[in-house]
Amino acid sequence: MTAVRDGTESGQLRRPRAVAATTFLVASFPIRLGHFVAITVLTLVGIATTVIWVGVPILMATTALVRYLADRERQWVRTLLDAPLPPVTRIPESGGPVQRWRTRLTDPSTWRDLAYLLLAFPLGVLELVVGLAGIVLVPVGVWVTPGLAWLHGRMAMALLGPDTSRRLAAKAQRLQASRARGVNAAESERRRIERDLHDGAQQRLVSLAMNLGRARAKMSTDPDAARDLVDDAHANAKTAVTELRDLARGIYPAVLADRGLDAAASELAASCPVPVEISVDEAVVTPRPPSAVETCAYFIVGEALTNVAKHSGANRARVRIERDSQAVVVEITDDGAGGAQLHQGHGLSGLADRAAAIDGTVTAHSPPGGPTTIRTVLPCVW
Repeated sequence: MTAVRDGTESGQLRRPRAVAATTFLVASFPIRLGHFVAITVLTLVGIATTVIWVGVPILMATTALVRYLADRERQWVRTLLDAPLPPVTRIPESGGPVQRWRTRLTDPSTWRDLAYLLLAFPLGVLELVVGLAGIVLVPVGVWVTPGLAWLHGRMAMALLGPDTSRRLAAKAQRLQASRARGVNAAESERRRIERDLHDGAQQRLVSLAMNLGRARAKMSTDPDAARDLVDDAHANAKTAVTELRDLARGIYPAVLADRGLDAAASELAASCPVPVEISVDEAVVTPRPPSAVETCAYFIVGEALTNVAKHSGANRARVRIERDSQAVVVEITDDGAGGAQLHQGHGLSGLADRAAAIDGTVTAHSPPGGPTTIRTVLPCVW
């Protein structure tokens, strides 16, 4: 099971792995060739026979074929390149076959689909050569092939994804949702802090004041009882200090402020009852990301490891924090039972809400039987 909850679609296309990139470039060529031949032949035949009206249904069928093939391409690119391609939004169709065809011809997405399918074939020739070279020459397979596949993915996102106006409208809606979820998360955090202060340190301090008052009253008449009351007050004071320190750590841990994300995440890993392997990219440490991103990454690691310890039944876990273009990527993997969900009301929903406050993305891949991988992308500019 794979689920995504976020304040925005990340829009980030990761550099594909060498095997996936090579498979995509080589296997795509016969598909591109078939697409190009079919569309070209049908279009030419349709135009040539329009004068006898036979060409009209041929062109109508060609338009439908273009849209169908483009939808298959979207799925293909999503599967092998892991491209964040949302489903395309078409202009609604109504009326008879001719009216629906006219609607399709006025839909910009149709022409963007056609542009992609026609461009993909000549580019596919180059991609096939590079893909085959990558199988024989290791440096080409490791460095050049993934880069070329990444460029193809960017082209697919530009032509097969939503147009600019729709992307901006969708982004505005996502930002509005992110802001609302961020406000809700902040309000929940405020209530938690207020509750912890009221039920914890505040009660300790009230008890401390009462014990000191009673001790002062008994100091001259019953020194032993006064001493016991002072001891109790001392114990309450130490407990209150500890609770306030823990509360402050829950707001913004000192180790994160003083030593950065590497040390803070390592401290979380060390305190987890499940053995945790941690890896922090040097590019995330020097220079340090913005404070809001660093804090969000820290608490996501903490909450994820808490869920691992409580619910996963895992024997081991791994935390990886790295810099990916203009983002901090946090990935937590465990070998537990799987089945983790990001839906509202489930244990991991807080991760998505926290990430949404800074327009971040949280993805969960957790099939039954495991393993579980929680991947968070937090956009930022150093």
